[in-house]
Amino acid sequence: MTLLQVLSYAKGFKRQAIWASFCSVVNKLFDIAPEILIGIAIDVVIQQEDSFVAKMGVVEPRHQLFLLGFLTFLIWLGESLFQFLYLKNWRELAQKIQHRFRIDSYRHIQNMDMSFFEEQASGRLTAILNDDVNQLERFLNVGANDILQVLTSVLAVGAVFVILSPKLALLAFTPIPLIILGAFYFQRKAEPLYAQVRSKAGKLAAAINTNITGIATIKSFTKEDHEHQRISAISEDYVTANKAAIKVSSAFTPVIRMAILMGFLATFIIGGLDTLKGDLAVGAYGVLVFLTQRLLWPFRDLAITMDLYERGMASARRILRLLDHPITIRSNKDARQVTLQGGIQFNNIQFTYPGQQNPAVSDINLSIAAGQTVAFVGQTGSGKSTLVKLLMRYYHASQGQLIVDGHAIERIALENLRAQIGLVSQTTFLFNDSIFANIQYGNPAADKASVYLAAQQAEVHDFITTLPQAYDTPVGEQGSKLSGGQIQRIALARALLKDPAILVLDEATSAVDNETEAAIQKSLANIGQGRTVIVIAHRLSTVVQADCIYVMEQGRIIEAGSHQDLLTKKGRYHSLWAIQTGQPENYV
Repeated sequence: MTLLQVLSYAKGFKRQAIWASFCSVVNKLFDIAPEILIGIAIDVVIQQEDSFVAKMGVVEPRHQLFLLGFLTFLIWLGESLFQFLYLKNWRELAQKIQHRFRIDSYRHIQNMDMSFFEEQASGRLTAILNDDVNQLERFLNVGANDILQVLTSVLAVGAVFVILSPKLALLAFTPIPLIILGAFYFQRKAEPLYAQVRSKAGKLAAAINTNITGIATIKSFTKEDHEHQRISAISEDYVTANKAAIKVSSAFTPVIRMAILMGFLATFIIGGLDTLKGDLAVGAYGVLVFLTQRLLWPFRDLAITMDLYERGMASARRILRLLDHPITIRSNKDARQVTLQGGIQFNNIQFTYPGQQNPAVSDINLSIAAGQTVAFVGQTGSGKSTLVKLLMRYYHASQGQLIVDGHAIERIALENLRAQIGLVSQTTFLFNDSIFANIQYGNPAADKASVYLAAQQAEVHDFITTLPQAYDTPVGEQGSKLSGGQIQRIALARALLKDPAILVLDEATSAVDNETEAAIQKSLANIGQGRTVIVIAHRLSTVVQADCIYVMEQGRIIEAGSHQDLLTKKGRYHSLWAIQTGQPENYV
């Protein structure tokens, strides 16, 4: 049951939950007491020396009223105090539970397989972590307290009714089963509607997030009006879904109100007739009439509670589905911590992406010695980046074995493996922080000198020092304040600061100018000292110094050798080189 799963998150806060529940119960008891005192006051005014209070030893009617006034003051004081305490504790508890939900969800998302992120819209995940968790918090803020206080009212008021008039107790309580049945009926009707509301909310958040991220593209194609209409249509779908849910939840309150009226009229009329006949004291009649309203009126708020409940549970189900999503790529139980040297072997590797029929790579057999610089070249979609994803263990090979320094890659602890691989991908990401912080992200323990050295190796130090704030310059969201080449060089510096045993440059210089590329190529010999370097490139000029170049086509390696060897073979590499250099093939 979803609610029980949500409440399981409160296990670590059991003492606070018990204290908050106690405060809710005591507050409701204080809340009911003034109605009882009103009935007693009516009894004092009518019976005077023969009143209920007089029988307890306070005979003088004025003293009785003073006593009742003093008790009323204490009751209101106690009610206010415990209201403060239950509000404070339930809200704190809601904050703690929603914090745990959000952090657990975020931690789970971070550990999800890369295939999950390739299928999910980032806006949808953001909506779950923010909107859905906040929606759940709104229910936790008030829902548990409301339910407890309704139960307390039923038990406490029921006890008073049974003591004063069992017959009226039966009549006053008759509507309660109808109210509960109505609540379950409306809950079943509302559940799928609120699930639809949360789904639409996720789609809306995803669309807005995508458009904000791609605002430059929208502006360049002058699609502002088109996107405004598209977002408007998605938002209208969300409004429509909400309307359907609101229609059902709004019908609940009038139904409850009529059920409350039945109980109230029964007490009001039949109790009044019993009082006229002398079977019920006037003061007791006043108490029962007031308490009937106290008993049944909180059920009116049950509609609001049910609305919050359904919204909260719809959000909770989305969160729990996310938490239940399996993680298939993780460290095996027998995985080891290994200090890598950089030797890599692909033995008969084949891999097919989920949902695809044709393999992305197949029959991959190659060996890279530790300390070598190798390159993979070929057309887009030939499988170059897929090999990197397998090396990073973003995916598992469909068949074959990938071995690193003599260890099957699955036998190396996942974090240990990735910690020793420095990846500069073609889709470089920078955090909305300073240049220094983005470079230091590769090694948080690195000092300034190390950060500066990594920047110099990446040929970005001179550029940074020309900025007014130098290394303290904010890069903007996703590096929006920098050019593509500057972003790539900062990312390269970040990877170098990590000092990895294996450095992977996946189109890492595709956005730099020719002069900077030449400088980086010159420093590659220094960068590659003591580590394995894997370069993936379309621009063949970036790989001419590699120890071995692998040419890929349709997921297979069709040629391998040094730059000069491949030119001599006059195969596919020779053709690509001729095209990129603008020279006739027979001239090269």
